[in-house]
Amino acid sequence: MKLEYFIAKRLVKPEASQNKFSKTIVNIAVTAVALGILMMVVSIATGMGLQNKIRDKVSSFNGHILISSFTGNESNVSVNPISLHQTFYPSFKNISGIKHIQGVASKAGIIRTSKAFEGVVFKGVGKDYDFTQLKDYLQQGRMPILNQELNNEVLISEYLVKRLQLKLGDSFDTFFMKEGQNKLPNFRRFKIVGIYNSGIQEFDASYLIIDLRHIQRMNKWTPNQVGNFEVYVSKFSEIEKKTNEVEQEIGSFLHAQSIETKYYYIFDWLKLFDSNIVLIIIVMLLVAVINMIVALLVLVLERIPMIGILKSLGMTNTNVRKIFLYNALYIVVKGLLIGNIIAISLLLIQKYGQIVKLNSENYYVTIAPVYINPLQIIALNLFVVVVIAIFLVIPTYIITYITPSKSIRFK
Repeated sequence: MKLEYFIAKRLVKPEASQNKFSKTIVNIAVTAVALGILMMVVSIATGMGLQNKIRDKVSSFNGHILISSFTGNESNVSVNPISLHQTFYPSFKNISGIKHIQGVASKAGIIRTSKAFEGVVFKGVGKDYDFTQLKDYLQQGRMPILNQELNNEVLISEYLVKRLQLKLGDSFDTFFMKEGQNKLPNFRRFKIVGIYNSGIQEFDASYLIIDLRHIQRMNKWTPNQVGNFEVYVSKFSEIEKKTNEVEQEIGSFLHAQSIETKYYYIFDWLKLFDSNIVLIIIVMLLVAVINMIVALLVLVLERIPMIGILKSLGMTNTNVRKIFLYNALYIVVKGLLIGNIIAISLLLIQKYGQIVKLNSENYYVTIAPVYINPLQIIALNLFVVVVIAIFLVIPTYIITYITPSKSIRFK
């Protein structure tokens, strides 16, 4: 064991210091470090949790990449059909990282009941549709059955059910407008078999899920025609890269667009969380560094006679500085340990207890989500230790000005 580390271990013991003021300063430093790492871990976990949750909700209803016709419009309603006979369907052969592709189509309609009416968008999905994306939002009932004969089952949002004063098992009338003037609308009667709640009112107020064949028949499309394709990628971080690759692969008559581009206002808002997290880390780190510098200076001033004795016995300034750096790092590690235990405990309570609620109109979620990444937490702790250690080297230079002849007589 190195001599510097051995002396530092002796200094950290409670009985090593008789000065109540220095003990108070050290306790404040430990508290500052603990509070700092607590705020950092919680802010990162909740910020990334919210980003991931909202991102997953948006992609559940749209996929990660949307492939549509260039001659189509910018609305959510399918106008021009696209053939299913594509080189990229049902899978991209020349692009890796594509998880799933599904063909869908949308059509606007008006729901009329005895008590209310509502303009909505019916999203037609086929046998290739991945309902696992929506299972987390299912509140009542089940998903529509698509692998049998055409039926009138529909998945509707909790928001629309309340506005239309309907319930699970009820049926309602819907009118779909035809292109051209003086044409009677298409009439369909649907039965509610499932009720979902995504928390994003833009989707809940509009989308209903039905069998794709309804839209194909009303639009006079063939069974091999859809309105657009939804593509899911394996890693969301590569969405822009994969969008460019898909754009090159699908040809000049089709267009690929990422959901980050289509719903830019949502994702621009989410990016603000990154700025807030960085700001919190900087502020908390600054507070911890200042408190540790003060604590280290107090420890050095308290041990001036000891420093003089050690120097008189032949210890160099570098060796003495190491003693106090070890001492300060012990305080930092103690604070980090306390802060991490409290932070992770609070995050686990929120994750499984779901105590903190949010306004879905403002945050798109009803419960504050958390994302706990052990590697991320470890990296954050190492970063904090390194930054504080770098700044603590500066105040230890005061030791070089302490001489044995004066310090041993210090009272």
